[in-house]
Order: sequence, then C-alpha cells, then structure tokens
Amino acid sequence: MGSQSVTMPDIQLGAHTIRSHGVKVARVHRHDWVILLLLVVIEIVLNVIEPFHRFVGAEMMADLKYPLKSNTVPFWAVPVIAILLPFAIFLVYYFYRRDVYDLHHAILGLLFSVLITGVITDAIKDAVGRPRPDFFWRCFPDGKGVYDNVTSNVICHGDKSVIKEGHKSFPSGHTSWCFAGLCFLSWYISGKIRAFDRRGHVAKLCIVFLPLLVAALVGVSRVDDYWHHWQDVFAGGLLGTTVASFCYLQFFPPPYDIDGWGPHAYFQMLAEIGNGQQSSNTTTNHLSIRSSEIENAYTQPVHDREMGVMGIQDTSPILNAMESGRRL
Repeated sequence: MGSQSVTMPDIQLGAHTIRSHGVKVARVHRHDWVILLLLVVIEIVLNVIEPFHRFVGAEMMADLKYPLKSNTVPFWAVPVIAILLPFAIFLVYYFYRRDVYDLHHAILGLLFSVLITGVITDAIKDAVGRPRPDFFWRCFPDGKGVYDNVTSNVICHGDKSVIKEGHKSFPSGHTSWCFAGLCFLSWYISGKIRAFDRRGHVAKLCIVFLPLLVAALVGVSRVDDYWHHWQDVFAGGLLGTTVASFCYLQFFPPPYDIDGWGPHAYFQMLAEIGNGQQSSNTTTNHLSIRSSEIENAYTQPVHDREMGVMGIQDTSPILNAMESGRRL
C-alpha cells in the first residue's frame, strides 16, 4: 500500500486543475468558506470595540516610559508576510504539479490558521488591556503626567486612538499572525521536500526553519520598537505556532508520513476512483461471464438445447436409453 501511495499521484499528474476540479472542490468546502467570512467579521468587531482599560497608577509608570517609536514592521506588512508570501509558494507548487486539491487546502488551511489566531489574539488583547511599554507617552504626549487624586489612576489627555492602541500589549498581534502564517508554511514545505524521510539530509531543515526565523525576527522587532513586552511576543509566537499546527494537520498528513506531501482530500479522491474502477471491473467481468454462457448455449447441438428447455441437466442417460431401444 505504501508504494502505491507514492506511485499513484504520478499517474494523476495534471488531471486536477482549477479549471477541471476547482468549483467542485470549493463547493465541497463551502461551509468552511462561510466560517472564514464569519471570522473576518469577528476580527473587525474586535478591532473596533474599546479594550479594557487596566488601572495604571503613578508608581507603575516607571516601566512604561519607553519612547514612542514607529513600527519597524508596519501593520500593512503583516498580511504580506503571513498570507501573501505563503500564497506565492502555494502557487509555485501548483504550477509545478497542477493539483487543485493541494492548492485549495493549503489556502484554506492558511486562512483558517491566520484568522483563528487573529480572533484569539484580539479577543485576549481586549479582555486583558495590558498597557504597552510606551504607554506613558501615549497617555501624556506632552510629558506631563496627570493622575486622579484619590485612586492615582492615570487621566490621559492624548489622542484617543493612540491611547486605545496603548491598551493592547498582550499578546503581540504582529508575532502571532506571522507565526500562524509562516509556521503553516514551514509545515507545508517540510511535507513537500520530505524533510523527515530519515535519509539524514539536514540541509532540508534549513529551508524548513527559514520561515520560522522570519517570524521570530518580526517578534524581536516588536520588543525593539517598545510596542511589546517580551512576554507578549512569547505568548504570540506560541499561540500562532499552536493554531498553525492544528490547522495544517486538519488538511494534511504529518510531514514524516509516507503520504505527507499531499492533502488528505487528494488521497481520498484517489481511493474513490480506485473503488469505482474496481466496481466497474467486477461488473465487466460479470457481464463477460454471462456473455460467454449465452454464446455457449447457442453453439450447443439442437437436441442438447431442447433437452435443456425440458429441464434435463445431464442428457447422457436418456441418449443411452434411446440408443439401446434402437438396437433392440
């Protein structure tokens, strides 16, 4: 069975393109695409609502006075790194193999990985409301702190949108998104190049770890820019990696599996084709047997067919008796 799993895809090469099977594959997963749209709506709502404003006293500001800097990795670059870059890799492999099952499930798995991670990340951000390391300058852009005389809580007089963003430190969205997309890509690449085929090609791991290195560098930039504490980045990376792993294994076998290079749906499709061919062959053989029986019936002598009509299976005793009567 293992050898068949490796050789069968070569027979089907180029047989399942976007034009020939794209609509069929997408229709089967139409409910998944609806859920994706729902996740997009939830993600938008989580970014619109006001996060929890955690108490920030005057004595707490000592750790929140880091300078307010611009992003080394801007917000618009996150979907480019986490989504468009893996998309490009998926398309390159599709043009090489012409397998719409692989392309569809890779895209669907990646989008689920990123959007589920995004929803979880922003839900936690809004619920926790942890201030960023540069919160002081967001709250008091003129450098003059104002606090409540009774509670000593901050009374911010900065830009509302900047203050709102200042309460979204934990976990890091840049990091979780990039790890969700690029960890999924690492799983995908490791399956395609058979990184765990036990042949000792350690160089393959360099290719597998490259997307993870990019995601890690994005996380480090968040600490360097003083937009996040190191705990925020660590939690974001762990969250993105976990969700990406679950989403990948939902659509693809583990990379160390003998069929780890292709999606589950592809092998299910091949199994259905094999079962259909086996059923067709069985029917053909049955019809061939019936046809040969009919041919044999029409090539028998006339008196044998007449005896068969009378329900006599073995005609030799009757013929012997008739021969004996003639002799008498």
